[in-house]
Amino acid sequence: MAAAVVLLRRLRGVTAAPRRAAAALPLTTSVRGVSDSTEPLTIETSVPYKSHIVDPPPREVATTARELATFFRDMSAMRRAEIAADSLYKAKLIRGFCHLYDGQEAVVVGMEAATTRADAIITAYRDHCAYLARGGDLAALFAELMGRRGGCSRGKGGSMHLYKKDANFYGGHGIVGAQVPLGCGLAFAQRYRKEAAVTFDLYGDGAANQGQLFEALNMAALWKLPVVLVCENNHYGMGTAEWRASKSPAYYKRGDYVPGLKVDGMDVLAVKQACKFAKQHALENGPIILEMDTYRYHGHSMSDPGSTYRTRDEIAGIRQERDPIERVRKLLLAHDFATTQELKDMEKEIRKQVDTAIAKAKESPMPDPSELFTNVYVNDCGLET
Repeated sequence: MAAAVVLLRRLRGVTAAPRRAAAALPLTTSVRGVSDSTEPLTIETSVPYKSHIVDPPPREVATTARELATFFRDMSAMRRAEIAADSLYKAKLIRGFCHLYDGQEAVVVGMEAATTRADAIITAYRDHCAYLARGGDLAALFAELMGRRGGCSRGKGGSMHLYKKDANFYGGHGIVGAQVPLGCGLAFAQRYRKEAAVTFDLYGDGAANQGQLFEALNMAALWKLPVVLVCENNHYGMGTAEWRASKSPAYYKRGDYVPGLKVDGMDVLAVKQACKFAKQHALENGPIILEMDTYRYHGHSMSDPGSTYRTRDEIAGIRQERDPIERVRKLLLAHDFATTQELKDMEKEIRKQVDTAIAKAKESPMPDPSELFTNVYVNDCGLET
């Protein structure tokens, strides 16, 4: 896998400029013809923001052809990786728990476009695409999923515990809601060190009723910590619909004294705009809640078919009307930044790169049994020999 991101194509008479945020996935694509223009373009978000005790950001979002093409590439790579993980799990090459993110890609991709690698991100167990958005390597992802030594957590974390310290990505946590206080702790450290950075602290609607969330939020508000709490509301906590679990499913209002926004989490531009707004707010005023209205296509985990508590028509309807990748595809085509065939060619290259990454991951050996005793304590526990 090439470490540098080589994006897509020849310029159309416009001088290239670097992206504001760090490039996301370390993929190399060589599709010719897809516009690489950095000429400014303004696009309106799909729906208005809903806000709680704060004025929302404008719906008009500045972007470029280059950024839209990057969004399409990154989300397509994530989608393909999750589909591949499904197949590997069914082939019993991935064991244990495995929670897939397909459908929700716009949340982490839009967030990455509004942040830098100095900002920290922490999330729950549906973490594959968050790791990739932070610049994670595809081969290291698949090696970790298969418990191999070449994995990003040395094969010891698996699907739920991905990690990338050099990009301030702190995982992957398997206990529902437990990462929220940890994220507030990261924000405390940022403020203590006087860093001009924030922490994006992700959790799902299934964790939104956790007491530890409100305890951490109260402390964050008291100390004005630079933390953005991001509720990824995919409308089902495992197999329980939000309306059955929450008396008030308006999660962006749950902070009471903490401002909040409800965002179309299937619109990558809306997510980018909201995260940019939230980051500035957190730096100046302390915590803010973002509720991302999103949807997962797979079941809660690979052991859940995802069709017993919702209809196939519901899933198909979301795919047809709100799919984040298809929305960007339509923008690229509508503005004549790419042709249908050029985007298909890009997807074909992405499939090849995912297949190559899987093959490389399979070559990585399993961890030595002695690794069971390492990383338990700072100086290990004395039993590793």
